[in-house]
Formats: sequence, C-alpha cells, structure tokens
Amino acid sequence: MFSESNWSRKSIGDVDVVYHDGLYHLFHLVLPNHDFIAHAVSDNAVNWRRVDNAIFIGDPGSWDDLMLWTMAISADPYKPGSWRMFYTGLSRCDQGVKQRIGLAVSDDLYRWTKVPSWWEDRRGKNDPEPIKQAIHNLQPTQCTRIKATHDADSAYPLEPDLEYYEASYDDDRNWISFRDPFYYRENGEGYLIMAARSNHGPLVRRGCVGAMKEVAPNKFEVRPPLYEPMHYDDIEVPNLFKMDDEYYLIGSIREDAKIRYWHTSKIGQPWRNYSDNVLLPTGNYAGRICHDDKGTLLWNFYTANLYDRQHGNLMPMPKRLVHTSEGQLKARAYEGLRERELDTINTRAIITLKDATSEDYCEIEGDHLHLSSEAGFQGYVFRQKAECFRLSAKLRMVGAGKCGLLYRINRQNHDGYYLSLDLRKGIAQLRAWGTGPKRSGEDMMRFAALQGGNYFAEDRHNVSIQLVCFGSYHELSINDNVILSLADSRYHEGAFGFYVETADLHIHDLNVVRLESPEQTDHHLTRG
Repeated sequence: MFSESNWSRKSIGDVDVVYHDGLYHLFHLVLPNHDFIAHAVSDNAVNWRRVDNAIFIGDPGSWDDLMLWTMAISADPYKPGSWRMFYTGLSRCDQGVKQRIGLAVSDDLYRWTKVPSWWEDRRGKNDPEPIKQAIHNLQPTQCTRIKATHDADSAYPLEPDLEYYEASYDDDRNWISFRDPFYYRENGEGYLIMAARSNHGPLVRRGCVGAMKEVAPNKFEVRPPLYEPMHYDDIEVPNLFKMDDEYYLIGSIREDAKIRYWHTSKIGQPWRNYSDNVLLPTGNYAGRICHDDKGTLLWNFYTANLYDRQHGNLMPMPKRLVHTSEGQLKARAYEGLRERELDTINTRAIITLKDATSEDYCEIEGDHLHLSSEAGFQGYVFRQKAECFRLSAKLRMVGAGKCGLLYRINRQNHDGYYLSLDLRKGIAQLRAWGTGPKRSGEDMMRFAALQGGNYFAEDRHNVSIQLVCFGSYHELSINDNVILSLADSRYHEGAFGFYVETADLHIHDLNVVRLESPEQTDHHLTRG
C-alpha cells in the first residue's frame, strides 16, 4: 500500500506500475497540485520507498507548464533496455481546457528526459520585452504557438484530430478530453490509446477510447476510436491487454467511480459486455495493469470522498487478474500478502458480544462452529484480539435471518466495523458504527456506510470468504473474487468474530492469521 503524508493536503492520484528486474516501479500523480510525477520502488508490492521524482511541469511557456496528468510507462520497442513515458500535460496558455500527450524517455527508469516539442509560446520565456508586452496587451487565454525552431519536426505533444474527435475550443463543452495514454503492442505494431471524445452524438455521451497508430518510431497517426459506446461522458485511464485468446479493455467511469471492463475475441469486432462488468466497487479508480512474473496485476487508487478525489487517497494492494472459462475477468486477492503472516489465532475461545439469552446458541465441534440466535442480533467474538489479520472460512446459513462479520469491535460500546453478508441476494456491505461525544443528542450515534458490492454464487447458501484487515485497508473476497476493497481508519483494534440474527450460521475451515503491520518498513531493497 502507498499514500502520501497524513498531515498534509498532498495525496496520491492516478498510478502506473512497471515490473522490471525484480522491482515494482510505481509512478503516480501528486494531488491537488499535479506539479510532478513521483516515483517509488518495492520488491513486494506492499512496502514502498520513494526515489527521485520522474518529471516536473514545464517552464513557463511550455505546453505542460500548468499540470501533469496520467502517465503510462512501457519498454521502448525500438531501443532495447530503454523506456518511454507517455503523459498528459496541460498549458497555462489555454487555461488547461485542452489536454495533450507528451513523451519522456529513460535508460534506467530513474532519470527521465522530456522529448523536445513543437510548441513555443509567442510571449517568450526569458526575454523581458515580450513578457512586458504580453502583460499589457494579452489576456491569459490569448496565446498562439509556432513551431519551435530547434525541433521543427517534433511530433509532441500529440493532439486530438477533428476527423474523429472533439478538438476545438469552440465546442459546446469547452473542455477537450485527450488524456490518460496507454501503449499497446502486438505483432510488431504499436498503438496509443487514450481517454477521448467522439465528435458527434449527445454531448455528455461522447466519451470514447481514442486510438493512434505508431507508423514510425515515436511517430503516431490518428485512427478511429477503439471503443465508442455513446454511453459515458468519459472513459478514463483505459488499458488494453490480451489474456489467452481474448482482448480486454479496462476503463474507469467518473459517474460512479468504478472500474469496468469490456472484451472481444478480435480487435475490430464489437466490444462485448457481461451482466456484471465491474472489476472493483465504488471508490476504486484509475485502474492500471502491469505484468509481473506471476501474471497480470491491477493497481488503482482508492478515494473515500467521491465528490472530492483530491485528498486522503491510498493505493491499496494490487489484485491478481484472472479469467473464467466463460471469459469473465475476475480480481483476486494479492498472493504476496501471505509473506507477511505471523501466527495463527485461536478461534476456539468464544464469548458473546452482549449478554447471552436462552435463544443464543454456540457449539464448537472440531473445525465446525455453529452459531445461532433465534431472536435479535447477537455477536460471537473471539477472546484474542487482532489488529491486522486474514480470516478465511466457509459459511452456510440456515434460516431467513441475517449474518455477517464483526471486527475491531469495542466490547464496551460495540463500536467498530460491521460487515453484512446477504447470502440470499449476493450483497456485501461494510459499515462503521460509532459513538459520538456525550450530550450530543441524536448526533451521538455515528453511522457510515463505507462500501457495498454484489456477487454471484451458484450455491447461495454455501460460500467461501476471506477478509483482510491490514492497517487502514479492508478487503473482502467471496469465492476467491474481490468484492470489497477500501480504506478506512476509524478503528484500529478490537475484538472480531461473527454475528447472526434469527438464523443459524455454520462455519467450516475457519483460519485466522495475524499479519505484520503495514507500517513496518522493509529495508532489504537492494536496487534503485
């Protein structure tokens, strides 16, 4: 996991991760200023060490002198051992309303050089006379560019083409989408895809995945959209990859802050959908893939505030992507967390959360726990506490009532996390219950619905679950598929267990393992 400092307003934004020579290289935006692209390294995808920043915004008058947005790093196919970073830039010249794509290169992933651009601001950079004239005669948005004399043949920055995409300031939207580049290569041909917008259709339904083809080293020509659903305002941070014989396109949708995917058996054929094409639930955004020695990983940042995604973000642990025999894409819990396991917690000593009644029943027989409450809510928690842990079990519920998990529970006031599992409908919901200051009236009860997710199970009455509680990170998998993934730091420790209400809950193969705290920094990085 990775985040910026808790005490400042700086926060992690869009991420991109490259796996090379045993190290994961994380490149990410720093919000809210977008002044530079930061760089960190890890050998386990959990603990990170910051290294020198990759690139900064350009000097005044440059095409990227206002902000840097999403980037994508890939190996240079024309120069073995070298790397290319395609990145989004905004200019003060046009007040950031038009996005463009630039290029930086590196021979080692640590030191980056921007490729010279064709852009030049007529107002001048360091000559005082043009600056004075600009101050007196020009408004901030009144500027023109000419070909830079030192590199008249440069192709960068790339801009949208009116033939297929919105590209003019005069459009009714007055905000030109052309960002979040991603480079894909197959059979000796390279393509750059990006978040763009078609030049036709309903104004707030033109979001598409734009495309350009690399016709010569570092030279790109416009192509029609790769995906044009006429359904979203934007399809942000697109990714394209092939798994076995199927192509997958991943994108993030601003409207509900979810990561989705589409698939096809051949590029050029229609992109197909499933009834559930959500890879990660609300709050998980800007998903990016990388390939390591075990397969494909999905990375993203998590934001708790959907209306202000500039502060308090966190990059969770990655998810391992797999596909089913029917072609559906699934996100699995990161297997590397097992390297942080410490010891197994005793789950045979159980107490009730509130005073037991004659309607409450608890039986332990071998690896089988039978918990029951015929009437109201009852929690069954283990005597051993756990701050960071991984819990796995098989659940079967009998009856028409409710069940779920409790963790980091204060046994005196019952504050903590409540994970509701509706096994009949396939719904999981995580909530935080708390107690406010005394004498605060109706505001004394604190309740927060943190995240919800749906799942499908062939046998609704028998499911396998895994709950990971790791610092501020919470993750629930059902039948090996990640359903909930979020960050919340309201509660840090306490009791944990299960709850039932008017139902019998049968628990098999229960295993709870204590985990190292994520705050423990690894010191064995040897490269970088």
